[in-house]
Amino acid sequence: MMNFHSRDLNLARLCNEALDQPLTEAERKAMTAAAARKLEELFDILRIDHQNDHNTRETPQRVAKMYVEELLEGRFTAPPKITEFDNAQAYDQLIINGPIELRSMCAHHMMPIYGQAYIGILPAADGKIIGLSKYDRIVEYFASRLQIQEELVKQIGQYVMDMTAPRGLAVRISAVHMCKTQRGVRASHRSRMVNTYYWGEMASDAALKGEFLQECTALERT
Repeated sequence: MMNFHSRDLNLARLCNEALDQPLTEAERKAMTAAAARKLEELFDILRIDHQNDHNTRETPQRVAKMYVEELLEGRFTAPPKITEFDNAQAYDQLIINGPIELRSMCAHHMMPIYGQAYIGILPAADGKIIGLSKYDRIVEYFASRLQIQEELVKQIGQYVMDMTAPRGLAVRISAVHMCKTQRGVRASHRSRMVNTYYWGEMASDAALKGEFLQECTALERT
């Protein structure tokens, strides 16, 4: 079995960056096993009996698998494939997609972040349009990492810009951070962080910004 403890530390990446290559099935299993062993050590330090307590007997293994295969999956897998369509009718007006369900993990306290994302696309008349479901996949891909919201919104948008080259783009996220609601000040779950980032004509045209924000507000109310 591959020993992750002896692997070159230069293979590590920032918490919200993908690895250079997706994990193979063997690497995934080895990573999960190594993480489970470390979680067992953590339980020992916290004096939690994970061997005899029926509630926590296999919890380290479950948690390790959850991190590798779900919560941080976007670090270990390839980006979603993009299905492109010709912009046959040369449509060049604003398209808004949302709310897109968003689930991520705070990089500072490893607590859940959950909310919605909204994406506004100003397509090029001679460019391509991608299937609407692909935006959900893109959001999920970049959210499945340890994140901070300020960087997540930019990663989502930059990927769409790189893949489709629209005239303009806007990405908005509205989310609850459980590092604030479950610890520290223990704020209300109504407390959210909202941020928006713009590219191209969406960044320079105040009317387009206003239209995007107005539609996001309307979608939030539905």
